[in-house]
Amino acid sequence: MATLNGSPAPLAALQALALTNYGHFTTMAVEDGAVRGLALHLARLADDCRAVFGAELDPEWVRECVRREAGGRPGTFMVRVTVFDPELDLTAPDRAGRPCVLVTTRPAPGAGRPLPALRVQRLAFHREAPSVKHVALFGQLRLRRAARLAGFDDVLFTGVDGLVSEGCTWNVGFVDEAGTVVWPQAPVLPGITMRLLRAGGDGHVSAPVTDGRLRSMRAAFATSTGIGVRAVAAVDDIVFRTDDPVVGALREAYAAVPPDRL
Repeated sequence: MATLNGSPAPLAALQALALTNYGHFTTMAVEDGAVRGLALHLARLADDCRAVFGAELDPEWVRECVRREAGGRPGTFMVRVTVFDPELDLTAPDRAGRPCVLVTTRPAPGAGRPLPALRVQRLAFHREAPSVKHVALFGQLRLRRAARLAGFDDVLFTGVDGLVSEGCTWNVGFVDEAGTVVWPQAPVLPGITMRLLRAGGDGHVSAPVTDGRLRSMRAAFATSTGIGVRAVAAVDDIVFRTDDPVVGALREAYAAVPPDRL
């Protein structure tokens, strides 16, 4: 079921979103009515609403919309909150400014089973407005499709300078030979999982990840709300250990973050 501003979403509103594709969103994992990093998700929506629509979005109203759709449901599943203007006119997008809150749900990846390590392919791509979690996903999904058709699980983006940035819908991190967690220094979407890990851990640094530095890393991992912390087995022909203790510690640290009740 999809709800718009807390009520069943009308078909016309969903058609408007599909046909204009202008808006922003966040995706959160709900576990028995609670969400890790809930305040960060709500703050992201408010910040992105100012950037995309020039409008204020009440975080408590968003929370109430999510609670109505998902607050009483047991188990673990994904909730996506999409903010868009159903009345947006393609010929005059400057008039957009009445954002609505669409809440949809889907099963959680893996359904409780550990996800296998990823094999990813590097492809050049720079996401437009990387600090905003916007709904324009064509470029990312086109390259994810290309990587999968080439036999990989997913895609890892690099800039025109060759520096590693992020995955298709996830942040990437590495563990160097000294056991330091290295996050790529590049324009990326600051994911909620990454932010929680960086806030709760010591020994994390940001640094440019060139091809040479990538080849010197002993481990790599992906992070997102949907997958938590997932090992990366290989980037192109570069193989990493998938049982690295630092990656295991990050996975445990994320699992230990206390969730907030909706």
